Amino acid sequence: MVDAKTIAEKIMSTKSGIDAHAGQIVEAEIDYVMANDVTAPIAFREFEALGREPVRDKIVLIPDHFVPNKDIASAEQAAEMRRFVKKYNLKNYFEVGRGGVCHQVMVDEGFAAPGRLIVGADSHTCTYGGLNAFSTGIGSTEAAACFAEGRLWFKVPESIKVKVNGKFKEYVSGKDLILKIISDIGVDGANYKAFEFCGDLQNVSISDRLAVSNMAIEAGGKAGIFPCDKLTEDFLKGRVRGEYTPVAPDADATYCRELEYNLDDLDYMVAFPHLPENGKNARDVDVTIDQAFLGSCTNGRIEDLRVAAKIIKGKKIHPDVRMIVVPASTEIYNQAMDEGLLKIFSEAGAFVSGPTCAACLGGHMGVLAAGEKCVSSTNRNFIGRMGDKDSEVYLAGPAVVAASALTGKISVP
Repeated sequence: MVDAKTIAEKIMSTKSGIDAHAGQIVEAEIDYVMANDVTAPIAFREFEALGREPVRDKIVLIPDHFVPNKDIASAEQAAEMRRFVKKYNLKNYFEVGRGGVCHQVMVDEGFAAPGRLIVGADSHTCTYGGLNAFSTGIGSTEAAACFAEGRLWFKVPESIKVKVNGKFKEYVSGKDLILKIISDIGVDGANYKAFEFCGDLQNVSISDRLAVSNMAIEAGGKAGIFPCDKLTEDFLKGRVRGEYTPVAPDADATYCRELEYNLDDLDYMVAFPHLPENGKNARDVDVTIDQAFLGSCTNGRIEDLRVAAKIIKGKKIHPDVRMIVVPASTEIYNQAMDEGLLKIFSEAGAFVSGPTCAACLGGHMGVLAAGEKCVSSTNRNFIGRMGDKDSEVYLAGPAVVAASALTGKISVP
């Protein structure tokens, strides 16, 4: 008799070729390994020391953190990526202006798909779980091993079952759901565990699923995995590379914990400094802001831009606020341009940038000074995350970011 398994256990079993269960250590074949301009150079050096040929088809390289380069050091990192790509004739490289934020590019370009095992030298690689993949962040030295072997060891995680009922109210989104979950269980509530989502998921868009999976790591999670359904399959049509195999859990699979959320009751959330677990109802908040940031691998998708543009259209950004809008990829930027969204933002007094991580990690193009406060659709609000250690970042969904940019304080639409 075969033991019942979670999605995570099934994917690890398939990729390792053994009957894998939570707690086991397995060596598994990966589908792709991704690295960016910050993490890749370290991986290159470690890989070169191995004296091996790379597993070319599995390597994806995407400059995004310091795009465009902000100084000589970041330019050198980018140049090192280009040299490595040319040396080994790698095809899956997305130059500045032809890619974007790495996790969105992995989705746009069809690398992320159901049943796949994807690793990335960036902690928010867990994003692709929104498309029924097991994806997780690794270190640069582990990425080097993947460049050489196409395999990596994993501890199979236990899974937390999250059942979702109902339907989001207008403008409430996946960002509000994941902030609520993290506020309930804490930033260590899912340490080395996989979230597995189920329930009324036809009411949760692919964009919202990606946002939820993206922030699984903010609760310590190894992965955040949604099932494959019609929404998934429709999204992947004409986009996905190669074949894929959807993975569903067994009915009697074992979970270490079960949570349940009714979307009908969910309201706008905002996470106070300096942890994503400091969630509060945005309606109860009275915080004056200096900056509103819309973008990142969490909430820089076309759906996020549409929501913000709908709220902002025909209005002006508060005179004491600077709003920064960053589409997550070139594909999204072009779509937003075609739909007239960029013009709406620009006419309102917002600054619109090409795709880049930039301000999310306090890199450039939106860094905060001491004492400044920013409401942001990004994923982290640690001390100094977006600039000076005495600045403050408040995490929220696109609707709250847009409304706040108009009023000059954290507000709901």
